[in-house]
Parts: sequence; C-alpha cells; structure tokens
Amino acid sequence: MRVQDVMREAVSYCDAGTNAATAAEIMWTNNCGCLPVVEDGKRVVGMVTDRDLFIALGTQNRRPAELSLGEVMNKDVSRCSPEDDIRNALRTMALKQAHRLPVVDKSGELKGILSIDDVVPRAKREGLSSEIIETLTTICERPNYRFAHN
Repeated sequence: MRVQDVMREAVSYCDAGTNAATAAEIMWTNNCGCLPVVEDGKRVVGMVTDRDLFIALGTQNRRPAELSLGEVMNKDVSRCSPEDDIRNALRTMALKQAHRLPVVDKSGELKGILSIDDVVPRAKREGLSSEIIETLTTICERPNYRFAHN
C-alpha cells in the first residue's frame, strides 16, 4: 500500500506570517491538530501542532495575535511522498515520534497529509498490525520530562 492510498488530500495550511490566533481558528474550524506551514505557493517549510501553539502561548507573555507561526513552527519537518510505501512512512513516524507527516512531491509542494489516524483503520486488513503497534509504541515512549529536572 502506498501513502497516496491513505493520505488526506484536503489539507488546511498557512504561511509563517500567520498568527497563532488565526492558526487556532483554522484548527478549530477544520478539526485538525496540525498545520503545515508553506511558502512560495505550497512548498512545506515547517509544521505547527495544537500542542506547539498551546505551549508557546502558555510560556510567552504575548497575545495570540502577536505571535507568528514562524516563531512557533517546527522547521525540522519529516515528510513522505505519495509514492512511498506506507511501511516506510510508519518507520519515519516512529523515528521522529510524529503522529502526522506532510505528503510532498519532489519539489516539496504539499499534496496531502498522512496521519496515524488514517492508517489504523486499515491496518488489520492491509497486514500492518505489527507496524502500527510498533509505531504507536515508539511514538508514546517519551521521556518523563516532568520529573527529569527534580
């Protein structure tokens, strides 16, 4: 199975100049937990999640309308292509502990998004159960930062 068989083509996105308030509204309205950040049309240059926004707003003494996504976004974005085998995309998700990957073409232009939520319902039917379990286990294995500094 290829990424293009599972990915969502209709993707909400924004640019680095978009402010946090607008990004939150886009996420709320479109029921999505992340936004690829694009420039020059639709070339992916970053990614921002609802968690990124929450932490940025909770740790900085700034209004959401004053905080740009360029300041908040993750610039080290893992990607996949529509032609990639789904197992390779799952390995990337596990390696980067990412729930979602932007799907881009050879020029880096956004073509869709692949979410673990898109793969899980098809896992058993496609023989991906062990890959899904391994990916989810790795994603969930996070250091306990809350107690690491005590």
